[in-house]
Amino acid sequence: MVQLHRAETMILIVLLLQIIGLTFAVFVDPYIRKSDKRIMGIIILLVFGLIVQNVMGYMVDQKGTMPYVRTWIGIIGYIIRPVIIVLFCYIVNRGRSNRIAWMMIGVNALIYLTASFSPVAFSISENNEFQRGPLGYSCHIVSGILLAYLIFLTIRKYNRLKGAEMLIPLFNALLIVVSVFLDTFVDYRELSVTFLSVAVCNSCVFYYIWLHLQFVREHEEALKAEQRIQIMVSQIQPHFLFNTLSTIQALCLIDPKRAFDTTEKFGSYLRKNIDSLSRPNLITIAEELEHTRIYSEIEMIRFPNIHVDYDIRDTDFDLPPLTIQPLVENAIRHGVRIRDYGQITVSTDRTEQYHTIRIQDNGVGFDVDSIKEADTTHIGLRNVKERLETMCEGSMMIYSKIEQGTTIVIRIPAIKK
Repeated sequence: MVQLHRAETMILIVLLLQIIGLTFAVFVDPYIRKSDKRIMGIIILLVFGLIVQNVMGYMVDQKGTMPYVRTWIGIIGYIIRPVIIVLFCYIVNRGRSNRIAWMMIGVNALIYLTASFSPVAFSISENNEFQRGPLGYSCHIVSGILLAYLIFLTIRKYNRLKGAEMLIPLFNALLIVVSVFLDTFVDYRELSVTFLSVAVCNSCVFYYIWLHLQFVREHEEALKAEQRIQIMVSQIQPHFLFNTLSTIQALCLIDPKRAFDTTEKFGSYLRKNIDSLSRPNLITIAEELEHTRIYSEIEMIRFPNIHVDYDIRDTDFDLPPLTIQPLVENAIRHGVRIRDYGQITVSTDRTEQYHTIRIQDNGVGFDVDSIKEADTTHIGLRNVKERLETMCEGSMMIYSKIEQGTTIVIRIPAIKK
């Protein structure tokens, strides 16, 4: 019976405690999505399997009479390692299929499965000696490429972070590289667990902690975005309510039928507006355009010199609620209202990469740099821009010239993420 030394037993106990603690932390973490929890659960099982594989390999190696069993134990270890890296790629970059990565893992698995009948990857001799074949470093190469890919995804997604926060994923990568070097050039046959297995287990813990910090930040940013929506609504609704009620009051004296129609439009606007705001997610462009149409029709009653036209060529996408309507309101209040003939055109179009919305007016224009100032005049524009960026990775560009008008261009990615 092969026995483990006290030091090796302590190492195994520490690793198992880390795995148990990581499992508990993942499944009670309120900031991680269910899909990410499932992936982390698979990663934890694979790491546990890797440790078991190491211990079994050590015991079989000590016996020295089971080369075929030791071969299959080695095959399992070489197949598991790169899979753990790819699963982390899914957490960092949600929604990607990672087909090329899985193809590489499949090729890696096929190469090492040949060890059961060919020495092309590795072989275990009759006297229990490990001999690496011509393709014996396939796991190292595949894992290295996938590790570089994971680092690339991490930097691309979290490139806004400061350098100090990026040290954790970079440290994890360095830890794995150093452990591979130690496993390759240091004789560790007297150890029951490889340096790489220890490094992978520790990296999983560190990487989870780092991801948890990012998930918390994303959650806080989402809460801030929702608060900005509520602030914007509190700014828009009282102003619009007051003006519309004043219009209806005046129409009751001079044109009761028109007052009735305006009241009906106003009620429809409020119902649709409240319904949209009660949903925290995106709404369809058709719903947003309906809001805008009802709003602009009410405003055109107050200001007969204003005309709002629509050129809608793309209706197959979603956007944050209260995106177009505040921009049309801003164009009326600060642009075309004083014109003899105020013209606003709302258009949508589709390219291969983007859904495009344009709001163009012939108003008085303004200094675009003034948007950066902390005043109340353009706070609606800033709110729309921030929500587009936060909720659907969209963008908003403003082009304006004094006394020549303003054009606002919104682009929303056509590929849903």
